[in-house]
Amino acid sequence: MLVPKQVTGLWSVICSVLASAFGVQSHDNYQRDFTTGRFISFVAVGIIAFIIFIAALLLLAKWVTTV
Repeated sequence: MLVPKQVTGLWSVICSVLASAFGVQSHDNYQRDFTTGRFISFVAVGIIAFIIFIAALLLLAKWVTTV
């Protein structure tokens, strides 16, 4: 009998991507992500987080140069 693969939720994926970006991902969460997570969800959240980070830097630079 096949047991369906449990998929990680959106909040879990977001937390995992942010923790990995800062280098504080625990080994247990790392293993969970590779056993139950879908690759495309981590890539999508990572790209969105990267775009938000770049936009925040651009807005900060614009704000600093206008003050």
